[in-house]
Amino acid sequence: MTRRRPDRPASADDLLTELGRLTAQALEQAELQKARVELAEALQRELLPAALPGLPGLRSAARYAPARHGLDIGGDWYDGFRLPDGALGFSIGDVQGHDVEAAAFMGQVRVGLRAVAASAADPGEVLSRANDLLLSMDCTLFATCTFVRFDPVTRELATARAGHVPAVWATVDGRSGTVEHPGGLPLGILPGEVYPVTHSPQPVAGALALLTDGVVEGPSFPIEAGLERVRQVVRAGVLGGACAEPAALATEIIKVADLTGHTDDAAVLVLCHDARAPAGRPPGQAGGG
Repeated sequence: MTRRRPDRPASADDLLTELGRLTAQALEQAELQKARVELAEALQRELLPAALPGLPGLRSAARYAPARHGLDIGGDWYDGFRLPDGALGFSIGDVQGHDVEAAAFMGQVRVGLRAVAASAADPGEVLSRANDLLLSMDCTLFATCTFVRFDPVTRELATARAGHVPAVWATVDGRSGTVEHPGGLPLGILPGEVYPVTHSPQPVAGALALLTDGVVEGPSFPIEAGLERVRQVVRAGVLGGACAEPAALATEIIKVADLTGHTDDAAVLVLCHDARAPAGRPPGQAGGG
């Protein structure tokens, strides 16, 4: 019978060698993760617009906040651009996933929306065409989105939503609320999806705040509480004169994300609109005294 020799106890040198190997491996993984986060952040900066458009009767501003721990980044976007007919188009959305792939897909969605909006005046049609476009690309990700069109002649906001967080509004007469109009499925899920459109004439000056869920929802913070907090911020800002300075209002809204303990990135897009001109008077023409 052969007796097996007991394994030699690990020496201090062996333990130090193994510890060094594990430390080097951990540092390599950390550097790799850091590089992915930095790349996603760079993509986010390059893919988001440097400035947002405005017209007489409408001012816009946006804010973006990365994830609290710098890991869940890359999916949220906002955008604003002029349309061929003189109107303005705005979009805000959130792509599935939080990595470099999500950041790249976000850029594709944003560009796709711009492309289809150039030939489709109806926001519902914009989302429908963008949805079919993404599906034709065999993408494995999907995106929620809200698209808004501002008509400078009627001063009307037309809005369509694809599975996205409701917008929040307030007017200078003290009214406020959450836009709970019906919407469709997120982009990139079902072909032929229909997206209802809500038309808002804006007879009273006020603000519309478009958000991503990172602003209003966190691990222990329900979305209803977040939306209510944003409603309070928007109402207070509008009553305090924030309609003249949307950037300040956007800054206050993005601070709500700090209350939620959000682990996601967050984006805010604020549209401040003047009152619609009385019937028979072109927008921008002052009334007599």
